[in-house]
Amino acid sequence: MMKLALYQVDAFTDQVFGGNPACVVPLTHWLDDILLHQMARENAVAETAFFIPEGEGYHLRWFTPEIEIDLCGHATLATAHVLVSALGYTSGEVSFSSRSGPLKVIVGDGTYTLDFPSRKPVPAVLPIEIAESLSLQPIEVFKARDYVLLYETEKDVRDIRIDRPLFDRINLDPGGMIVTAKGEDCDFVSRFFTPQSTIFEDPVTGSAHCSLIPFWSHRLGKAEMVAWQVSERMGKLQCKDLGERVFISGKAVTYLEGVVYL
Repeated sequence: MMKLALYQVDAFTDQVFGGNPACVVPLTHWLDDILLHQMARENAVAETAFFIPEGEGYHLRWFTPEIEIDLCGHATLATAHVLVSALGYTSGEVSFSSRSGPLKVIVGDGTYTLDFPSRKPVPAVLPIEIAESLSLQPIEVFKARDYVLLYETEKDVRDIRIDRPLFDRINLDPGGMIVTAKGEDCDFVSRFFTPQSTIFEDPVTGSAHCSLIPFWSHRLGKAEMVAWQVSERMGKLQCKDLGERVFISGKAVTYLEGVVYL
C-alpha cells in the first residue's frame, strides 16, 4: 500500500472557510495520469496540485475534477504555503516549472506573491451561448485565455445570475468566464465561472488575474491595485502590473493535513 501526504489549504484568505480551497499532494515521482485524475475527483475541490522535486525547484501540475489545466494561481499559492508551513522550506522564493513555463512564488511575512505571466485580453465578440445565459449583458467583452465581461458597477457583478443549462452549451476548455467591474472599496472586483465543471463558480481565481491586472492597470492608470473576488467565500488579492509579468499576492491558511492510502 502506498501512503501519500495530503494538505487542504484555503488560499487568498487568512481565515478557514474563506478564499479558495486547494488540495496539495507532494510526490517523489510522477504517478500515472489516470491516478492523478482519480485523486483530484475524490478531493472534490476546484484544483488539486501535485509536485515533485526538480533541480533546485519543483515541477508543478494542477488537476480539476475533470481535466489537467495549464495554470492555477490559488493552488500554486497553496503549494508554496505547504512547502513553507509543513515541509520546512526556508528560502524566500520557490521556483516551479509548469505547463505555463517557469513560475515563482516570493515568500514574505505570511504573504505569498505569485510571479505569473501577463495575459492581456483583447476586444472580442461574446458567443451566443454565453450571452443567452446572462441575466445582465456586459458593456464590453474581451478575451485572453478567459472571456472578460466588463460591467458598470460592483453590484452588477455581485447580482448577476447565470442560467447554467444555457451556459453549459459552450466548451471553453481550458478557460472560463470572468465578470468584472470597478470596485466600491477596492480597485476592482470579479467573479469566475467555468462551464461543464464540477465547481461552477470558482471562489478565488489567481490565474484570471493574469488578465484582470493588465486590463485594470490600463483602465485605472495605476500599477498596484487591490482586488476582491466577490464569490460567497470571498478572497483578497494584492495586484501589481509588471508589463510581461504580474504579481498576485495573498495569504493562506491550512485547513487539514491527512494521509491518502492507495
